[in-house]
Amino acid sequence: RRLKKSKNNSFIENNNIKIVIEDQSGGIPEQVVPHIFSPNFTTKNSGTGLGLAICKGIVEKAEGTISFRSIQGKGTVFTILLPHIKL
Repeated sequence: RRLKKSKNNSFIENNNIKIVIEDQSGGIPEQVVPHIFSPNFTTKNSGTGLGLAICKGIVEKAEGTISFRSIQGKGTVFTILLPHIKL
């Protein structure tokens, strides 16, 4: 599935770096939602199903969180929160 339009934003919120990735690709089907971060799960004919599982692992290793909300017929918004560390 191709992204029709993307909007990416990042900023600092409550001492976290907040990254928001939004698309308008029609949303994630409800039956797929429970499996979205599972390794080797894919809805594509040619894919490994590792992309979101790897992203989740990286974010959690950095003591952050990744979440999403999806509206059928509209699109999906992924939100990543990472601890902001001043050097």
